[in-house]
Amino acid sequence: MIYNLIITLYISAVRVAALFNKKVSRMVKGEKETFSILKSQIKTGEKYIWFHAASLGEFEQGRPLIEAIRKQYPQYRILQTFFSPSGYEVRKDYKGADVVCYLPLDTPRNAKRFIELAQPCMAFFIKYEFWQNYLNELHRRNIPTYSVSSIFRPGQIFFRWYGTGYRKVLKTFTHLFVQNEESVRLMKSIGVTDVTISGDTRFDRVIDICRQAKELPLVEAFKGTNEKTFVAGSSWAPDEDIFIPYFNAHPEMKLIIAPHVIDESHLKEIMSKLHRPAVRYTHATAENIRQADCLIIDCFGLLSSIYRYGEIAYIGGGFGVGIHNTLEAAVYGIPVIFGPNNQKFSEAQGLKSCGGGLEIHGKKDFNELMDKLLSNYSFLDKSGKRAGNYVRDNAGALTRIMNRLRF
Repeated sequence: MIYNLIITLYISAVRVAALFNKKVSRMVKGEKETFSILKSQIKTGEKYIWFHAASLGEFEQGRPLIEAIRKQYPQYRILQTFFSPSGYEVRKDYKGADVVCYLPLDTPRNAKRFIELAQPCMAFFIKYEFWQNYLNELHRRNIPTYSVSSIFRPGQIFFRWYGTGYRKVLKTFTHLFVQNEESVRLMKSIGVTDVTISGDTRFDRVIDICRQAKELPLVEAFKGTNEKTFVAGSSWAPDEDIFIPYFNAHPEMKLIIAPHVIDESHLKEIMSKLHRPAVRYTHATAENIRQADCLIIDCFGLLSSIYRYGEIAYIGGGFGVGIHNTLEAAVYGIPVIFGPNNQKFSEAQGLKSCGGGLEIHGKKDFNELMDKLLSNYSFLDKSGKRAGNYVRDNAGALTRIMNRLRF
């Protein structure tokens, strides 16, 4: 079987990579521990609902559903699995789940052993997770299995002439909750009809995050009375090369940078580009933070709350890997700027369409846009309101999914 051959080759490649890469090494070690975690933590006689997310972003999409089920159906226990260390390492102590572990790679043996130990009564795979052996094993055991916030495009393998074998994977789902009409149409074209347009649970999640935003006294002291505070979230070096020179030349602005990669070399690189007083969050005090014009967030877990202190947000990744989470900023009703690599992100397309998301292609675009935002309050205000309204208008996926499920 071609799929299992690919998985076997992938496993070999991962084992080699683990010798040289700490992140991959953590994943391999974590997967080896999964079965002992299940043996020791799964309680016989209890009903477990299994949620699987590749990484942190997908987990955040599934989280509203986890927490809604915990609240409405407390008799169920939650098993949360991750594929990537960037998800597991951040959320391994998540209190909303009873058991958190890695998901071993998708071999027939691993799938059978995992499900025999976990004994889930229901399973949810978030967005792009289509593990053939796990899904086949769940289907054979008649365990209700759902895909949540999935989105499909014509170029995916399911819709190619050579994708016949992969299409069968989609038919193992009890139901697919998709984000848009095109996904429904594509599903129908290959004979999959158990599909509902629910929208994207990320809108519900960012609204929850906004409601629960942390009070950050140091950030509040840094902002003071400044009404031109610019928050750059998940930035990479190409992003910083665009917005830092503008900040250096505009003393009326304050800048908060939360880089995507937090390591000493990147932090030193950022500091070297700044020509105005800056302080790192972990070095900040109530005294020195008031003297700074730039605040560098050198720790995790604060960004979603920090956007509330900005008048303008910039989301990194648009000049490289692809933009990061735009909705976490948009929910606060501020305009969101990002680079051109955003075509595969439906929320970015939606923000652009409504005028709440503003795309730039380089330094010249950015400078002109910033000049307009800082000098034209009406434009700034309208863009921000459109961003906030876009998030609120697209919320409700959680309710639509919960209404369709049967416990």
